[in-house]
Amino acid sequence: MDDAVWDASTFSKNRERMLEGDIAEAFFQGVLGEARAGQLLSDEHFTVDGTLLEAWASHKSFRPVDPVGKDNDQEPKPPAARWDENNPTVNYRGEKRTNQTHCSTTDPQAMLARKGPGKEAKLSYHGHLMTENRSGLVVNTQVTTAYGSAECHAGLLMAEQLPGCGRVTLGADKGYDQREFVEELRCMGVTPHVAQNQGRRRSRLDQRTTRHPGYEISQRKRKRIEEVFGWMKTVGMLRQLRHRGLERVGWVFTLAAATYNLVRMRTLMPKCV
Repeated sequence: MDDAVWDASTFSKNRERMLEGDIAEAFFQGVLGEARAGQLLSDEHFTVDGTLLEAWASHKSFRPVDPVGKDNDQEPKPPAARWDENNPTVNYRGEKRTNQTHCSTTDPQAMLARKGPGKEAKLSYHGHLMTENRSGLVVNTQVTTAYGSAECHAGLLMAEQLPGCGRVTLGADKGYDQREFVEELRCMGVTPHVAQNQGRRRSRLDQRTTRHPGYEISQRKRKRIEEVFGWMKTVGMLRQLRHRGLERVGWVFTLAAATYNLVRMRTLMPKCV
C-alpha cells in the first residue's frame, strides 16, 4: 500500500504492446469460444449494422489542406479566426468544409459525417457490428473511416468471414438496400434479408425473398443490434471516443464488443446451483 504509484506512461506502453499483439481480437475470439461451447451462437442467421462514433477532435482542428491562394494567382482570403492565447474564436459562416478540402490536425483519419438529413456534421469514425440472431451476441466487428458507402463495404467484408459453407441469412436496415450489396451477398450464398427501401426508387428485393416467413423474422431480430450499440455508447463509454487513429479506435471498439458479449452471456447461461 505504501509503494509509489507507477508512472502514467506505463499505461501507454502496455497499450502499445496490446495493439501489437492484437490482444483485443484474441480476447474477443476467446469470448466467442465460450459462447459457442455453451451453444449460444447461431450459424445460420445474422444481422449487420453500423453507427457513427464521434471522434476525439473538434471542428476547430478541421482546417484546409491547401490554403486558398497557394496554388493560384488569387489573393488569399483573411482567416476566419481570431487566435486567442488559449482558445480560438472561429467563424465558419459562408465557408465550405468538406473531407476533400479539409483535414483534422488532431485526428487526420477522422472524417466529417452526419447521421441523416438535417443533422449536424461531426468528425467521426464508422463502427460496424455483425450479430447472430439466436442470442444477439456480436460475432464480428469492423471500424472504418466515415465515408458514404462504409456500411455496405464493411457488411460485405464481414459476410465473407462467416464460417462454414451452408446458406445463411443476413438481415440489415434499408440503408443496405443497394444493388452491389444485394448481388454480392447472393454470389456468396448469403440470402439478403434487407429492409426494403421504396422511398424514391425500386427496392433491390422482391417477393421471391420477402414472401418467406424467415424474412419477417429477420426483420424483427435485426432491431436487437441497436441494443448493442446503445450499450456500447453508454455503458461502454463510446458515445465520444477517447482514442485517436483508426487502429486504436478499432482496438477499443472490439474490446467493448467482447465486454458486451460477456454481460449478455451472464444472462443467457444457466446459473450453477
